[in-house]
Amino acid sequence: MTGLQKTLRKYNPWFIARNYLDTLGTDNSDLDPTPRPIFDARSGERDYAKLNDPVVFDENRYGTKIDLLNITEAPLTENRSLEINGNPAIGENPNRNKQHGFHFTADNCIGCHACEAACSEKNDLPAHLSFRSVGYVEGGSYPDYKRMNISMACNHCDNPVCMKGCPTKAYTKHAEYGAVLQDPETCFGCGYCTWVCPYNAPQLDPMEGKVSKCNMCVDRLEVGLKPASESACLGNELNFGVAENTPENREQVKTSIPGFPDPTITNPNIRFQQTKTIPEEMARTDTMPIKYHKQDDGTFRSVVDEKEGKAISWNLARLSSRENPLVIFTLFTQASMGAFILLFLGNLLGIESLVAVKNSVAYIPLLILLVALQAVGLILSTMHLGKPMRFYRGFNNLRYSPVSREALGVALFFGGLAAFTGLEVLNFGLEYFALSLPVVSDLIPTVQTGAAYFAITTGLIGLYWMVRSYRIPARPFWDHKQVFTSFFGTLFSLGSLVLGLVAVPTLALSGAESAALVPQLLQITAGLAALGLIAEGLGLLSHAKYLNTESGEGAAAHYVQQTTFGKTYILRNVLMAATGLLMAIVAIALSETTLGLVVAAIAAPAMIVSLLIGRALFYILVIPTTMPGAFFWKNKGFEEHARDVGLADMPQVGVVPACHHH
Repeated sequence: MTGLQKTLRKYNPWFIARNYLDTLGTDNSDLDPTPRPIFDARSGERDYAKLNDPVVFDENRYGTKIDLLNITEAPLTENRSLEINGNPAIGENPNRNKQHGFHFTADNCIGCHACEAACSEKNDLPAHLSFRSVGYVEGGSYPDYKRMNISMACNHCDNPVCMKGCPTKAYTKHAEYGAVLQDPETCFGCGYCTWVCPYNAPQLDPMEGKVSKCNMCVDRLEVGLKPASESACLGNELNFGVAENTPENREQVKTSIPGFPDPTITNPNIRFQQTKTIPEEMARTDTMPIKYHKQDDGTFRSVVDEKEGKAISWNLARLSSRENPLVIFTLFTQASMGAFILLFLGNLLGIESLVAVKNSVAYIPLLILLVALQAVGLILSTMHLGKPMRFYRGFNNLRYSPVSREALGVALFFGGLAAFTGLEVLNFGLEYFALSLPVVSDLIPTVQTGAAYFAITTGLIGLYWMVRSYRIPARPFWDHKQVFTSFFGTLFSLGSLVLGLVAVPTLALSGAESAALVPQLLQITAGLAALGLIAEGLGLLSHAKYLNTESGEGAAAHYVQQTTFGKTYILRNVLMAATGLLMAIVAIALSETTLGLVVAAIAAPAMIVSLLIGRALFYILVIPTTMPGAFFWKNKGFEEHARDVGLADMPQVGVVPACHHH
């Protein structure tokens, strides 16, 4: 950052306000300003625990310079302090500005979890968190049965999607060792980094309301020692050093092994050796319906493992999840945007029925309802955060994070909608109380029109970035155009429904002249609702077709959708198809009849149910590209069992009770 940029930031009202808000609720009186040692190294450390890379390459296999001073956006000095523990000392490692990473030899790993324990002990982690995890895959049949253990932490990637996705800018890719470091105190606990990371490296602590992760043990690196996990390894399977260097007694530096996600997503700085023969199919022992099949080129690809058979169930209770606030937020936001756009553009185009709605007694209550819907959605999305009072940090990373851009777009839409509504209330007050304020009265229509255009523009931009927030390669079930058709389809369907539920009864009860416009209004709202449902339905058909021919985590999520939630899935599809058809019939043939009103009234609640089920399924079905777990550890099935039977109440089990979320 240049001197001018620092000066502009110092006097920027936004940064001043943000820094002031950050001081609220904090107490720094007990902090000791005295610098501490970077790391208290033991005397007599053995050579295997010390960094040693006499020769390094210029570039890694991704074509990126290993010397990180050559690729930073701003010029950096070679000897910068990391200010670890407030200590300005600088490490003496000659490769300090080179990209470092782990090397894992799968043939040697015995699954003792010593690396995991050492990491957790050094970072003082609670039982339910682990920066490094050991899982395994297995295959073959007795007596030739084989298991391959996998130890994984953060890979400090060349393309750290966690850093780009984080709305609070809590992540930094350092030129020192190439470490991707995360500040848990800046994090406000949205968990988006845990969505975008293919390796499940960031760990969301629901009890503390924040994320933390592996920091590459940079304090140990600064005093010439390798990370704690590598030093504790009993089987000599973990090594650490400058990226692309082949450790002693190793031959391979591969970028993938069975169970490892697609490295092209982030260009991770981990290399593997796996030379022992393993079966062509390796299965996971956790409940994830995934196994790994050997391809013609020798690599392994994730495919569906139909562990639970083909039986279909309801499982309605399991539709509820931690993401319930986001279900409501997305639906309410899209409904509010759609209804307002239709209402405003209808009046702008002079559509008689919508002009009549504007002139009716329900106009202001309708606008207030839309403001309330959006307000409730924003409140719920804020309360979904681990640290709701720090919500304003969500705008920190507008340069990269789609979540920041979505949040800004929706917030500005809410501001524009609220301003439009406030001006309408003000204008009504002036007329009702016969107050004469010529200048104000003349300005209101112009300012109100500007507020409407502002709200519509920012709302659509926010909705676009809402879609982009879910197009995540690490969550293949979401990474499809169906997200666009679903979110924009709901804009039409639910927005039209909200408008119709208020406006149709209002016109019907407002006298003969207004009642005569009900058929037109019913035709418009029912037609747009049908259009939205058809768009979403076509997207779902395309999605299902794609997943039926695809493999991997996306196809596995679809398998769960067709089995574990099979009956619920069918119900959603039937309701969506039926309500779309009924709304289309109303718009085309029944808008001028009483039967049309009856049919629309029946279809409306069915549509709401289908949209709620669909959005709940959207969140609970997604299967991330995580590393394999074990029978107990990192196993979602065991976690559910532990909560059901009370094991989760024992801290040593390492499962957070369902009620103990921040």
